[in-house]
Amino acid sequence: MHEMKDTARALVRIGYDSRVHKTFRGHQARERFEHEVRVLRHLEAKGCTFVPRLLEVDPAQLKIVTTNCGTRVDHLSAERQAEVFAELEPFGVRHEDRELRNITYRASDGRFCIIDFEFATLLDDPSANASLKPTG
Repeated sequence: MHEMKDTARALVRIGYDSRVHKTFRGHQARERFEHEVRVLRHLEAKGCTFVPRLLEVDPAQLKIVTTNCGTRVDHLSAERQAEVFAELEPFGVRHEDRELRNITYRASDGRFCIIDFEFATLLDDPSANASLKPTG
């Protein structure tokens, strides 16, 4: 597996089969894991095609396996970046970590995709919207 991200909050690796393996750790790991699973299931149910699809969920290890949504994007104008994140809102989700690192490019269809939903807001579910994003 190829390691993509190794931080205090998560370990992300891409397997040789291109599936993405994300293990949550650190502060509020269980809550962030459960929230990302909830958001990804919501987006799949709404038919959103430019986000990862959950393939496996392992609550014991706080690990998810998803489809791969493309390669990292190195440059994108602030305007275009805002447009990409705004495309989520009709699906009932607002991404709360709107950084370039959370946008990928899927060459197979020329589509910008969005990843990393542990801090997202489900617009239709106020009970699920306590922010897990650290301040400061």
